[in-house]
Amino acid sequence: MGRITKDYTDDDISELFLFIALIVPGIECITGMIGNGFIVTINTAEWFRSKILSTSDSILTILSCSRLLLQFWLMVENVYSLLFRLSYNQNTTYKTFKVIFMFLTYSNLWFAAWLSVFYCIKIANFTHALFLKLRWRVSGLMPWLLCLSVLISLFCSLFISMDVYNVYVNTSIPVSSSNAKEKKYFTETNVVNFAIINNLAVFVPLIMFIFAATLLIISLKRHTLQMKSNATGSRNPSMEAHMGAIKAISLFFLLYIFNFVALMIYMANVLHINSFGNVLCKIMMAAYPTGHSVLLIFGNPKLRRTWKKLQHNVKFNLKVWK
Repeated sequence: MGRITKDYTDDDISELFLFIALIVPGIECITGMIGNGFIVTINTAEWFRSKILSTSDSILTILSCSRLLLQFWLMVENVYSLLFRLSYNQNTTYKTFKVIFMFLTYSNLWFAAWLSVFYCIKIANFTHALFLKLRWRVSGLMPWLLCLSVLISLFCSLFISMDVYNVYVNTSIPVSSSNAKEKKYFTETNVVNFAIINNLAVFVPLIMFIFAATLLIISLKRHTLQMKSNATGSRNPSMEAHMGAIKAISLFFLLYIFNFVALMIYMANVLHINSFGNVLCKIMMAAYPTGHSVLLIFGNPKLRRTWKKLQHNVKFNLKVWK
């Protein structure tokens, strides 16, 4: 079977590299946790108050919870892998980190795809019989689809622990011009098994997301053109809302694709673990849930109003304290 093997030593890490690798993803993760925590708090408070939560808000809450866990785990793994390399590169520890990381990542990708599918079915203006039937049934199907996604993510992430990654440490590598020994780390990736897993866990939600986002953009664009042709020259808030939605979906589309590419490169271990390219992949993976949470907050009227009210209260309290 095809395998990719990479090796590196402790001497490969500089102080500047360590600073960038820790600080930048850390700031992104903390920002994302604040945004996703805000979404979870607002929707949970609404559920406690009214005992009812719409399907879209339920998906959004589940997605934000998974991202909270994902970004927390990203920070933990990043810090542990950089500061405790000998312990991290023990085979059991390494696989444990990867299994949990991939379960949260796969779940996150599936939930984001289902959110896009739900928005597409509910918002897009298509008259095909199948589309109309899905619109009528999607709210009832969504809880089952989300549960199925969790099971698929769990199965694929556990499969990783079998024969996808292997790591080991060789402490008997002699250092030139001295009698000392240095630790050398080896990571090995089974490319065939890695590809099989990602066909189900990553490519399926990717295709779903691309299809749903494309249909939604086409529908909104077509409706916007119709409104432009019927416009009398005055400012049309509805048309501006449509254009804003198109921009938000397009930005999310780009974030999703960039995250997908970074994830594939990072998980395939094709880059040196202490290379700038590997750090860039981590930065892009941390930026995706953070950027999307910002888009969701400012694209949702309820969340946007609450966020502005929170900002106003914080500014007011700061002035009072001064």
